[in-house]
Amino acid sequence: MSDTKQRLLDGALTALRDHGVAGASARTIAAAAGVNQALVFYHYGSVDELLGAACEQATRQRVGAFADRFAAVGSLRELLQVGRELHAAELAQGNVSVLAQLLAAAQTGDRLAGPTGAALQLWTDEIEAVLTRLLAGSPVAEVADIPGLARAVAAAFVGIELYEGIDRDGAQRAFEALDQLAVLVEVVDELGPLARRALKSRIRRAL
Repeated sequence: MSDTKQRLLDGALTALRDHGVAGASARTIAAAAGVNQALVFYHYGSVDELLGAACEQATRQRVGAFADRFAAVGSLRELLQVGRELHAAELAQGNVSVLAQLLAAAQTGDRLAGPTGAALQLWTDEIEAVLTRLLAGSPVAEVADIPGLARAVAAAFVGIELYEGIDRDGAQRAFEALDQLAVLVEVVDELGPLARRALKSRIRRAL
């Protein structure tokens, strides 16, 4: 990738953090990137396409930075701890505000909906891989739709990130509630063979 294109991608994220999606124009992005604003259209066609590309690239970098942590997770509580660390890092870097802006714009802008959804899917894929590994053989896997559960977890963390801006204590309680659910799953997994078979049978009948 050329230096100019990378500067535009970085400038797009800076403009989002500083001005919000409504103020992320070719002019503000070019100013942040230190280039002529005509280069926005030359390299990316439109501001929305540039914002989408910046979102996807930044997310890939963040997912890559946490890949080893996800691979080392050995329990649901550890997965939630990684989520907390990620949450703190994203908040410190201003990425939560960027996500909020893009999600809001994606509700009415088709050109941003695709790349924003693709960026979130990168996180969902990581979570799904961890859940598939952790829940293999668990009675929970009898009832849980793992891909759906991964999306629910990703959506929960996105919601908590946005919620924390207006209710920090409430966000903390939400994290604690997720921890309690993780403990419950661990307790179920530690049941003896007879109890596990009885639980599986009860789940099948309920379904």
